[in-house]
Amino acid sequence: MKIVTQVKLMPEADQAAALSATLRTVNDLACWVSDVAFAHGVPREYELRKHTYPRLKAEGLGAQAAQHTIKKVRDAYTTLKANIRAGNLGKEGSKRRCKAQSKPITFRPEAAQPYDDRCLSWQYDQQTVSIWTTSGRLKHVRFVCSAGALKVLQQYRKGESDLIERDGVFYLIATCEVPEAEPYEPDRFLGVDLGIVNIATTSTGYQAAGRQLNRYRKRQRALRAKLQTKRTKSAKRRLKERSRREQRHVRNTNHIIAKTIVTEAERTSAGISLEELKGIRQRVRLRKPQRVALHSWAFAQLGEFIVYKAKRAGVPLVFVDPAYTSQTCAECGHVDKRNRVDQGLFICRGCGVVAHADRNASHVLARRGEHAWTAGRESRVPATP
Repeated sequence: MKIVTQVKLMPEADQAAALSATLRTVNDLACWVSDVAFAHGVPREYELRKHTYPRLKAEGLGAQAAQHTIKKVRDAYTTLKANIRAGNLGKEGSKRRCKAQSKPITFRPEAAQPYDDRCLSWQYDQQTVSIWTTSGRLKHVRFVCSAGALKVLQQYRKGESDLIERDGVFYLIATCEVPEAEPYEPDRFLGVDLGIVNIATTSTGYQAAGRQLNRYRKRQRALRAKLQTKRTKSAKRRLKERSRREQRHVRNTNHIIAKTIVTEAERTSAGISLEELKGIRQRVRLRKPQRVALHSWAFAQLGEFIVYKAKRAGVPLVFVDPAYTSQTCAECGHVDKRNRVDQGLFICRGCGVVAHADRNASHVLARRGEHAWTAGRESRVPATP
């Protein structure tokens, strides 16, 4: 299983200048490579190398840096093609899709640049790196990270690392191949119902309320709007300082929720049953005041965190169809739209059971997870002679 570990670089003033100049140079050249690729109909990487490699070398890039710049451009076009094929940029002839196809891909001056072990070496004991730049090799560039992240880097780092600049600070994002634990045979399944009012509700009783997070988002939106209307230098500086703060807060909240769910499942020898919500934003039609809440709902991120933490812990996990889980009674299985009285109340029209709506849905998901696991695992019945 591949995960990424981020470390923060602490370069000296001259080292920071060299790193910044390197990123701007390679990304300017990447834009030129993109123009060449677009003019030649986006050829394969080997063919693109014939048109661009000599100039990249003449501009001062090393052999590996030049190869990575070409590969970065080709991968960007591959991603664009995949998004078009998947319909993520709209239907054929749509304005957004035509705009994406009508011009070359461009790269920001501080966009990520990949490094392999020939361009970047790590000294874990000293917590320093040696890294290639257009000004030569920089040695003894310090980095900081948590003790857990350093341990993961030492044991599992493998492959490329990306150098990025974010708000004047440099980071290295390293790829680590962490072995997956062997999944055990679950005694039962823990259903996880995802939502906006309650971020996650499990069939074991755990409930992560979204009230605090939704209030935080509302305050952040109001503050951004207030600063944007001022249009002063100090307001713009404050906006820049606060950029991505909400994303970091949501990410941390999702990590905590995911860890709690996986730990509970591991402690009780249970599997996890998650609802497959992919495409929900395209399927659901909401009034304008509700759209902000839906489109800021980080359910996919929470799902990814639960998946990778479950794999590391060896917890079995299945995805199930979420259709009608809010209308289905976990006791008798009766399905009726009227069962869901309001956001938090469920009253079955068939058997009369009264329950919390999200808790009831989590029990339905747990049962579906058990059925999916039973249907998917190998039969232990001896073969007929």
